[in-house]
Amino acid sequence: MAIKSRSQTENQLVLDFEPGLTERYSSARDVVATGVYRRGLKRVAGDLDQAPGNLSVQLSDDPTRHFSLDSFERYLETSGDMTPLYYLCEKFLGDSRNGKQAALEQIQAMGPELLALLKKAGVGV
Repeated sequence: MAIKSRSQTENQLVLDFEPGLTERYSSARDVVATGVYRRGLKRVAGDLDQAPGNLSVQLSDDPTRHFSLDSFERYLETSGDMTPLYYLCEKFLGDSRNGKQAALEQIQAMGPELLALLKKAGVGV
């Protein structure tokens, strides 16, 4: 899913869901971990005021230490990487949005045919 950023002249955020993030990643933590290692563990750990070893453990499957929501927000702010948010939008909003959009398009396509059938059946429209 790609989300286009706001343009300088508009005050509206345009969401363009491009599927694929939920197929590529197993969790939001996995998305963050990928971004952290792509940017450099030491650099991101410094931005988050954490030791690299602690951050590495938080992003692993260790059941005793977890990557907190506060750290998640700080990661988004300092890195500018919105991919974890896109992942969450695709996972929790993508299907319902795509399903609704498909249904609306189908209704619009059937509109003229439905009106003709209603007239044929003698139902006033």
